[in-house]
Amino acid sequence: MKRFHPMPSLLALLMATALSAPLPALAGPGHDHGDAPPAPTGNGPSRQPDGSVFLPKPAQRQLGVRTLVAATGHHAKAFELAGTVVMDPNASGKVQAVLAGRLEAGPKGLPGVGQAVRKGEVLAYVVPTAGAIERSNQLAQQAELRAARDLAARRVARLTELADTVPRKDIEAAESDLQSLTQRLGAVGAGLATRDALVAPVSGVIASANAVAGQVVDARELVFEVVDPSRLRIEALAYDPAQAQSVAGATLAVGGQRVPLRFVGAARSLRDQAQPLQFAGDSSALGNLALGQPVRVFVQSTDKVDGVQVPAAALLRNPANQTIVWVKESPERFAPRVVTAVPLDGTSVAVTSGLQPGDRVATQGATLINQVR
Repeated sequence: MKRFHPMPSLLALLMATALSAPLPALAGPGHDHGDAPPAPTGNGPSRQPDGSVFLPKPAQRQLGVRTLVAATGHHAKAFELAGTVVMDPNASGKVQAVLAGRLEAGPKGLPGVGQAVRKGEVLAYVVPTAGAIERSNQLAQQAELRAARDLAARRVARLTELADTVPRKDIEAAESDLQSLTQRLGAVGAGLATRDALVAPVSGVIASANAVAGQVVDARELVFEVVDPSRLRIEALAYDPAQAQSVAGATLAVGGQRVPLRFVGAARSLRDQAQPLQFAGDSSALGNLALGQPVRVFVQSTDKVDGVQVPAAALLRNPANQTIVWVKESPERFAPRVVTAVPLDGTSVAVTSGLQPGDRVATQGATLINQVR
C-alpha cells in the first residue's frame, strides 16, 4: 500500500495563487506622476455644482466682502456722453496779433505756459514790418511835414512880432496851421516807430503760448490763450435731440470721483451732426483739468425708472457673458443672479429685473467671489 505525500499538491496550489494575483503597474522614466493630491477638506472657498460659491466667514473678512440690502426705488434714467473741457467765454480770452510784424518780449519777458498773468498786463509787442517802398514814402512824407512845420513856426513868430499891425485872425490861423502840422508829423513818426502791445484780456494763467522772440506773425494769428482755471466748462455732444430736451442734471467722472455739474444750455445749431450741451461745475474739481481734455459726462434724464440701485462695481459677467450680481443666500453661501440694469450716475446702476427687495447683494469683493473655482 502506497503512502500519500501532500507536498507536491500544496506547492502547485501556491504557485497557481501567485500567478493569478495582479502585478503592480510600473510607469516608464519620466511618466511617474507621484502620489495623488489629497482630497479637499471642504473648509475653503469653493464653487458648488449648482454654480453657487461656498465662502467661509474668515475668507469673507480676508477678501473684504460687503453686502447691501436691495430696496426698490424710483430713480432717474441716465445716459453717458463724451465731453470736452472748454473755456468760459467770460473768464478766458485769446491774444491775437492785429498787425503783421515781429514779436518782441514784454516788460517781464515772454510768458510761458502755466504762468499767471493779470488783466491788462503787457505780454509781448508786435513791431510792424513795412516794405521798402512803403517805408520810403513815409520817410518822404515825414520830411515834407517837418519842413512845412518849420515854415509855419517862423511865420507865427513874424506875425507875433507884428501883432500891433496884423489882424488877430491871421495870427490865429498861422498858429492853427502850425499845430496841425505838428500833430501830423507826430502821427507819421509814431507810425514808423510804434509797436502793438499784446495785453492779457483777463486774469488767469497762460493755457497755450506760440511766441518766440523775433518770430514774425501775421495779422489775426493766435499768440496766447489765457484761461481762468476756476471757471472752466464742459461741452458734450448729444446725437439724440431728445436727450437735450430731458436734462435734469449731470455728473462728471474725474478719476475716481464724481463731480456734480450744472446744465447751462443746449446749442440751437448742430456740430458734426450732434447738438452741443454745455455744463458748469465746481471750480475746485475742474481746476485740475486742461483745455481740450476728453471727459465722460453722465447726464440724468427727467424720465424715471423703477429698480434696485446698486454700485456699478457689483455687476459682473458669467462664462455665458451674461450680467450677474452675487446674492448672499446664507451666511457662507453666495449665488449668482442674472440681471438687467440701466446706468444712473456713473457710479451706480438700477437693476430692473433679477433681484427682489431684501436680497443682500455683494457690493465689495464681488470680483473676488466671481473668481472662486
